[in-house]
Amino acid sequence: MNNELYDFKIQNLGATSVPSPVAVSYFTPDDERIIYDIGLQRYEENRKTDSAPLSLEVAGPRKMVYFDPSKTKAGIVTCGGLCPGINDVVRALVMELYYRYGVCNIVGIKFGFRGLIPRCGHDIMELNPEIVMDIHTDGGSILASSRGGQDIGEMVDALVRMNISLFFCIGGDGTMKAAELITEEITKRNLKIAVIGIPKTIDNDLPFISKSFGFDTAISEATKAIKCAHTEAKGAPMGVGMVKLMGRYSGHIAAIAALAENDANFVLIPEVPFDLEGKNGFLKALERRLKNRNHAVILVAEGAGQDLCHKESETVETDASGNLRLYDIGLFLKEKINKYFREIGMDVNLKYMDPSYMIRSVPANASDSHYCGVLARNAVHAGMAGKTGMLVGQWNSVFVHLPLRTVTSRRKPVDLKGSNWRQVLESTGQPPSMKND
Repeated sequence: MNNELYDFKIQNLGATSVPSPVAVSYFTPDDERIIYDIGLQRYEENRKTDSAPLSLEVAGPRKMVYFDPSKTKAGIVTCGGLCPGINDVVRALVMELYYRYGVCNIVGIKFGFRGLIPRCGHDIMELNPEIVMDIHTDGGSILASSRGGQDIGEMVDALVRMNISLFFCIGGDGTMKAAELITEEITKRNLKIAVIGIPKTIDNDLPFISKSFGFDTAISEATKAIKCAHTEAKGAPMGVGMVKLMGRYSGHIAAIAALAENDANFVLIPEVPFDLEGKNGFLKALERRLKNRNHAVILVAEGAGQDLCHKESETVETDASGNLRLYDIGLFLKEKINKYFREIGMDVNLKYMDPSYMIRSVPANASDSHYCGVLARNAVHAGMAGKTGMLVGQWNSVFVHLPLRTVTSRRKPVDLKGSNWRQVLESTGQPPSMKND
């Protein structure tokens, strides 16, 4: 078993000696834990050993806290791409800090981590209940966002200069990695600043987390595009409706949206490589589908088929956050499909849709809004208790504390041996493999 990968120990700033001001029916003790693996153990690394079973610290309000609310200042930052529910999280953080704990000094860092760098010239935003009261009705982030690698030392300098004790980072994989480095620098300097992450990855690809916020809304919005693609495909002879969805490294959105709408005939995701040409390739499978049913709907995750797009002579580029710049697989497939059917003398009517920015910019639906509130309140409980270098997530229907170093250790792919992908193959009828070897 990889002990580093499964190290669930939570870092603390020190002993808690301040009685919590939160009025609740039950305080969560630090020794309340949930067993990590309570289901079928498919992988050897998860099997039981002679030692105690792996367990996670349960989230919730503690009876004693570390920070004195009257002397505490909190900072909130939102980073990376937009996602439904960011404003819900910001609102819930402010409301919990202000009304439940009495922390009235709260600031928002504008435009992501860039807002901590003085030369970038971004203002700090004062946050209180009046300012955040209705922001959950809007998509996006009231604090705005950005990508890019800023200097860790400069960011910690800024936190010290602003006298911030609690730093809440809302973001995805890159943001959590940066928050981990910030925590390490804070620890090296022996500072008493808690860093708490709230995971925001619309692709739902962070490990050890059952679901990240925004995912439910993304599925709801994606099904609208799939329905439209199906209507377009049926509305023309040999019609093809193709929808590109989010999913750089994991195809969770495409897979679950296909099951939610049940109109897709092909779901292409990064985890399943495929060939275009050849008797077992995608184009031949699409040809067979059109000859049998006269229409087809294709869902393609943005990270699928990148090996087909890349030319050996081209240099792989990265964005400001260090992420690989993806080729537009949607436009690539559109061109290849049209070319293939022209060459075999078969007329097709292809309609291509990319609703990605529309999906990620909408307000959260009711399910996500509720989920955001629970994440935020538990994040405040953890931060006030002096926990740091961690994020709040849900595992086996329980909200838990997870170390940043563990969650950023890898990504969570679609399980190709799991029930969801099996159901995708059943629902679509696509071949289990579209490779020629």
